[in-house]
Amino acid sequence: MTAPESATHPAQTVLRLAMAQMTSSNRHDTNIAALQQIAHEAADKGAQMLALPEAAGLMNRDLESARRAVLPEDADPFIAACRNVASGHRMWVQTGSTPVLEETDGRFRNRGHLIDPSGKIVARYDKIHLFDVDLPGETPRRESDRYVPGERAEVADTPWGPVGLSICYDLRFPHLYRDYAKLGATMLFVPSAFALATGAAHWEVLLRSRAIENGCFVIAAAQTGQHDDGRKTWGHSLIIDPWGKVLCDMEQRTGLAVLDLDMASVSKARNAVPSLRNERDYMPARLPAHSINPQRSLKEGA
Repeated sequence: MTAPESATHPAQTVLRLAMAQMTSSNRHDTNIAALQQIAHEAADKGAQMLALPEAAGLMNRDLESARRAVLPEDADPFIAACRNVASGHRMWVQTGSTPVLEETDGRFRNRGHLIDPSGKIVARYDKIHLFDVDLPGETPRRESDRYVPGERAEVADTPWGPVGLSICYDLRFPHLYRDYAKLGATMLFVPSAFALATGAAHWEVLLRSRAIENGCFVIAAAQTGQHDDGRKTWGHSLIIDPWGKVLCDMEQRTGLAVLDLDMASVSKARNAVPSLRNERDYMPARLPAHSINPQRSLKEGA
């Protein structure tokens, strides 16, 4: 990644952002209809950018039927619809994500896009960190069974400064966002479909941490409620300012929130606590040769 031109001098200082909270279905047509309604409402309210949640285009954990619906990017109807609403309403669209087919592998990629007001895709990001976890009392989740992990972080230029792209579980890997901040990112997008247990315990505190650590706005559009495929998601889409203040919490309602974001608050936060400038390189720690390796001991049942 290289720093975009607007890293130091964004062309516009106030962004009217629309953030959508959705209960996406296992059908493209249903989600496209929701997208079109959301985009129309956002445009009526003067939004310059629309942010969508993870799996906005298709949410389906049934692999057999998902294989019939998921297509390569250039044939995906939801991505095409996002490009159409961007150009039709002359607004930026951060698509959250939708699954696309990885033709060389047979699995999918969880892919998000940033689309400019002409309908051009200016950045695409594949979810790097896949949710392979065993939550207490729940069926083990293995995103890597159906998804190929992304290999590349992505920062994109906008009139309001550079933005860093990520998806959901990436939130737990703070070095990704630190890299974005070092490139001058003013906003970090974290579209998500958080589980109930982890949402209640970790969602807000992790998002606020990423905002505070890096002096960035964090835009976290989320899925909420009961989905067609049986899943339940946490909701609570959040917009957080660079000082860590929650500007918007959509709780568990679907719909749209529209806020004006003052980009000057990024430099104010970074000047007040200049952790990006204060960061220093250091030698990595090493365990003494005679110490017990705690990770090895856990594996051996010690």
